[in-house]
Amino acid sequence: MSTTTYAVSGMSCGHCRATLTEAIGGLDGVTGVDVDLAAGLVTVTSAAEPDDARVAAVVDDAGYELTGRAA
Repeated sequence: MSTTTYAVSGMSCGHCRATLTEAIGGLDGVTGVDVDLAAGLVTVTSAAEPDDARVAAVVDDAGYELTGRAA
């Protein structure tokens, strides 16, 4: 299992959480998505290291911006 945390801007409500959980959760190999609105972070748990470009693309398609991996 791999856990990766991304910084995402534009999230502010429960709808944002649900949208991103569904969008990222639909990627192959993703087994969990945790959205922390207050911190602006999305943690992705997956079977293997996630493809940052694919995650960024679905985040962008959902109307948000992945600004990078969180430290």
